[in-house]
Amino acid sequence: MGQVLSLDQAIAARVALQEAGQTLVFTNGHFDLLHVGHLDYLEKARALGDALFVGINGNDATEQLKGTGRPIVPAAERARLLAALVPVTAAIIFEQDTANHIITALKPDIYVKGGDYAHKVLPERPTVEAYGGQVHLIDYLPDHSTTRLIARIKALPE
Repeated sequence: MGQVLSLDQAIAARVALQEAGQTLVFTNGHFDLLHVGHLDYLEKARALGDALFVGINGNDATEQLKGTGRPIVPAAERARLLAALVPVTAAIIFEQDTANHIITALKPDIYVKGGDYAHKVLPERPTVEAYGGQVHLIDYLPDHSTTRLIARIKALPE
């Protein structure tokens, strides 16, 4: 089972991975209301390396980026849930709009995001490419998203 780490703890774990010659994969997101689409994405990300660290947008960042009423699940709980998933080695909560500071600190070998970024700007791409890391886009499982799940819940009869 993975762990919820501070950035300093994650840096120490990254050093240990490097010393062991292991590949670090990193991704980040909100992961509000976990669903099978998240699990599929994380399994595919983990398959790309030896360890998977997941950055989780904090509560304020999620509200700012997703809107009022989000997150539904607080960051500490989202991090704990993610860390309990088999593919996840470590979860790290962050409050910035992008994961650039975590990427700069960890320098993961592979940075993963969803395939929707094939058609929009990925703000972390320049940071990853500057140190020679790889960016890998993973297609989402069709019809699985937190937004869709929230809409289904709202449509339930009271």
